[in-house]
Amino acid sequence: MNRVILTGRITKDPEIRYSSQGIAVLSFSLAVDRQTRDASVARQADFFNCTAFRNQAEFISRYVKKGYMLCVEGRLQNRSYQAQDGTMRYVTDIICDQVENLTPRQQTNEYLSQDNQQMAYQQPTYQAPKPSPMPQDNLGPQNFPNTFEQPSYANDDNVDSMNVEDDDLPF
Repeated sequence: MNRVILTGRITKDPEIRYSSQGIAVLSFSLAVDRQTRDASVARQADFFNCTAFRNQAEFISRYVKKGYMLCVEGRLQNRSYQAQDGTMRYVTDIICDQVENLTPRQQTNEYLSQDNQQMAYQQPTYQAPKPSPMPQDNLGPQNFPNTFEQPSYANDDNVDSMNVEDDDLPF
């Protein structure tokens, strides 16, 4: 089974290109933080090359910018090529099957309003709504009677009187 799931930040604005057959192809790099830190307590990251095709490529090119948090699910694929100096180069790519934008919409709008400035990720803050005062009405417990009166059916002609004893009840 060849399955990879990564969560990280895109390192630069994606640029889409099209193959000779008209298929959308998008290559991007994803920076994924390591869980461990080095001796200087600095965070370390691994950079993965990712490739998306067709609708995924078009989605990413339209809605994703540098610094956005993405979740990428796909598979590893190795390829090799010969460099200009004659040496063989080997590359491992992640071929994206699914890409999900994890950047909150509020931040997405902030990113779009800034023109290629250095953007620091800030966790959105939640503010609970202030409770509105309860309306004052006259339906409080002080206005309810303390006794509950059962309607009397004894004198009603439409109701048959029944004699029910405790032994007749099923419970």
